[in-house]
Amino acid sequence: MKKTYKIDVDCANCANLMEDAARKTSGVQSATVNFMTLKMNVEFEEGQDPKAVMQEVRKVCKKVEPDCEIFL
Repeated sequence: MKKTYKIDVDCANCANLMEDAARKTSGVQSATVNFMTLKMNVEFEEGQDPKAVMQEVRKVCKKVEPDCEIFL
């Protein structure tokens, strides 16, 4: 399952850090962040609950970029 989320991030480097953190999160098959459109595309592993996984993605992204926001 793929979903797109609106994000708020200040710079392209921070967006790259968020992308890397999201990719490493359990339950995420792939993730891409587009700084120009301020969107994060996430593909979830089979059988995963997107809401629960995105809560974890939000936590790990806040660790690498405290000022970022992901609108769930």
